[in-house]
Amino acid sequence: MQIKALACELPRLSGIPLSHWSCADIARATVQRGIVATISGATIWRWLHADAIRPWQHRSWLFPCDPNFREKAGRILDLYHRRWRGHPLRPDEYVLSTDEKTSIQARARVHPTDASRPRHAMRVEHGYRRCGAWAYLAALDVHHATVCGRCEPTTGIEPFGRLIEQVMQEDRYREARRVFVIVDNGSSHRGRQSIVRMRKQHPKVVLVHSPVHASWLNQIEIYFSILQRKLLTPNDFQSLDELRTQIEAFERYFESIAQPFNWTFTRSDLNNWLRKFPIPTAPEANVH
Repeated sequence: MQIKALACELPRLSGIPLSHWSCADIARATVQRGIVATISGATIWRWLHADAIRPWQHRSWLFPCDPNFREKAGRILDLYHRRWRGHPLRPDEYVLSTDEKTSIQARARVHPTDASRPRHAMRVEHGYRRCGAWAYLAALDVHHATVCGRCEPTTGIEPFGRLIEQVMQEDRYREARRVFVIVDNGSSHRGRQSIVRMRKQHPKVVLVHSPVHASWLNQIEIYFSILQRKLLTPNDFQSLDELRTQIEAFERYFESIAQPFNWTFTRSDLNNWLRKFPIPTAPEANVH
C-alpha cells in the first residue's frame, strides 16, 4: 500500500527531480524511505499492474475555464440530440459541425512508395520534397454523415465565408428552415460580430460557438482524425493539385461508408462532469 501511494505522488513532492516515475525509480525511492530493504522493478510493476496504476504515462488536458462553459456546451449537446432551446428540431433543420485543418502539406517522396507484401510492411521513403500546403475547411452534417469541404491557401473570414456559401448552394440547406453551424472561437468566426455578419449573408444560418478550449465537443474533429489516419498518413502527394483531388475523393468515400457518430454524451453527463471543477459563472448576456 505504501508503494502504491508513492506511485500516486508526483516525484517532485518527494524531492526527486523527475517528471514521472518508472518502476526502477519507485524501487530506489522505496529503499531510500526504508519501506523495504530491497525490491525489484519487476515486483513494483506487478503490484501496480494489479490496480492499473501507470505513473509513467500522462495525458494532456485543459481546465474548463470558460465562465459560460455549461451553457455553451449544453446547447451543442442539445443540437446533437436534435433539440434547440428546449424544442425538438424539425425535419428541415440541420446541424453542421465546422472547423479548419491547417497546414496540410503535400510531400513528394524522393523515391516511390512500395506497397506491402507478405512479411513486409509498406515502405515510405524518408526524404521528400515540399510542394506547398493547404488549409482544409469542412462542414460535417452530424445527423446525415455528409461532408462539404474545400481547400484554401489560408484560413480567415473570407475562406470561411466561401465554405458556408458552398454549403448553402446544396438543395437541402438552401431550402432548409434553419441551418445550425457549430464553430470554435478561431479568428475566422469569433464573437458576436461573426454572428451578425453571418446573419446578413445567410439569414437561415445560426452560428453556435463552442466554449473556449473545447474542441472535443466539435464532431468535425472526429472526421479530421479519420482523414489524417486514412489519407494523410503517410503523406505522399506529388503536388497540391493531387492532394486537393485526393481530399475531395475522400469526402465522397467517407460518405459512402459512414454513419452518423453515435454521440452519447448528454447535458446530464455534462452537469455531472462539471461538478468536479470550480467554474465561475457569468451573466447570460455574455454568452455568444
